[in-house]
Amino acid sequence: MRDRITDELGDLPRSQFLVYLMGPYEAFDVERALEDVDPDAIPESVDFGTLVGSDHGLERDEAALDLLLDVRDRLRTTAGVNAFLAIDVDVPLEEMDAASQSIAFAKASNAVVYVVPAVGDNLGVGIEVGSVLEALFDDERSDHHRERVAFVHESGVRSAMIAAVRDRWEARIYSYEDRATLERQIRLFVRDLIRKERTGELPNVD
Repeated sequence: MRDRITDELGDLPRSQFLVYLMGPYEAFDVERALEDVDPDAIPESVDFGTLVGSDHGLERDEAALDLLLDVRDRLRTTAGVNAFLAIDVDVPLEEMDAASQSIAFAKASNAVVYVVPAVGDNLGVGIEVGSVLEALFDDERSDHHRERVAFVHESGVRSAMIAAVRDRWEARIYSYEDRATLERQIRLFVRDLIRKERTGELPNVD
């Protein structure tokens, strides 16, 4: 999967450093995810029922996608890393369903960042975060994956999921007030992972 992603994304100064960006936009197939995910595998605390601004309208969906696209583009230009969204890699649903794609992209990446603005689909966020984190941290390299995951939410977003991410999976959690702060925090997170790979603190992703 890594070769497939890099082949589609093109050359950058750090083409082999993949940053998978996830967020609440409609490209994620919630209904299919619900069919595929074992309900016993995701705790009750994976619930975005208290997410601020849970309007499912097109305008909010477009705002969430616009935010992710801007973060992706700035990471590619300022850090030179191959940041991408699921929609950037052409994997037909007939070949692999959306939930499985998210897991495969996350496992293939050097960094996984879930951005939660105060918009979006509550159910989609909860299911996608839960399924991806369960898959990452259930395998034999869970410690290797743990440091590579960040969950970045807009200030004002309140959810039991935030506590679950910290307590159950020990992933890094950050909050942000504006777009500039969001982009800076993700860039620093990525820079720290690059340093750890360079010094051997983290192994390179196969």
